[in-house]
Formats: sequence, C-alpha cells, structure tokens
Amino acid sequence: MSTDYRSNEPIVTLPGSGRHYQMGSMSSVFYADGIETDNRYCVSEWWLDPLSDGPGPHSHDQNEEIFYVLEGTMTFQVGEQFIDAPKGTFIRIPSGMIHDFKNKTKDRAGVLNIFIPGGFEENMPKIVKWFEENQ
Repeated sequence: MSTDYRSNEPIVTLPGSGRHYQMGSMSSVFYADGIETDNRYCVSEWWLDPLSDGPGPHSHDQNEEIFYVLEGTMTFQVGEQFIDAPKGTFIRIPSGMIHDFKNKTKDRAGVLNIFIPGGFEENMPKIVKWFEENQ
C-alpha cells in the first residue's frame, strides 16, 4: 500500500462532483478510489437508462462487490440466478462469481457499488472506449 497521506483523510464529494463516465445508456460516477483509499475499496454509482443493458456477464477473480439499489428496479444476474431488485435491495457478489445488471423497466435505475479491494476506476478509460467502439 502507498503511504499517501490522503488515504487517512475524510472523503467528501458534493452532489454533482466525482469522476463521471458515460457508456452509451449506462453511466457511472466514482466518489472514492485509488489514491483516496489506498485501493482498499472503490465507491461508485451506476445508472442505466430505461430498457437498457449493463456491462454484460462478468466476474472478478480478486474482488467482492456490494450493490445497493438507489432508484428503480435493477435486474441482477448472480451466478445462474436472476433477481428483480427494487429500490432498497442489497446484494453482495463474492469474488469469482458471474454477475451482471440491467434495467428491464421503463424508468431509470441506479445502484451504489462498493468494489473491494479498490482500483477499479483504473479500468474506466478502456471500458468507455470499448462502449464507444461497440455501440
């Protein structure tokens, strides 16, 4: 771990702040990652427009993910199970488990995501580029 002093300071991100990424009908805002947390965790929001897919089924070999539905209903794939998760639903994805999320409703939907350990934001430029090239 780094010895960056900022990892021991409070993190305050005001509304509208954070690092924003647009990926077609999906967007994300990162509030804490990398230098702020010594890559111990990453905190972001992910939003999907109505009737839109998320990132696609995938897994993380070394990372757990926590999702909390902030608005709307998100459909999650958790392993081989599919769950319609309304606002207020909490889901923990263990490392190595296939997962995905999508919005099958006519309303916008969003989730809070905690990625443990952190460092996920480092992937965002490549992810944004992939979505730009594959729309």
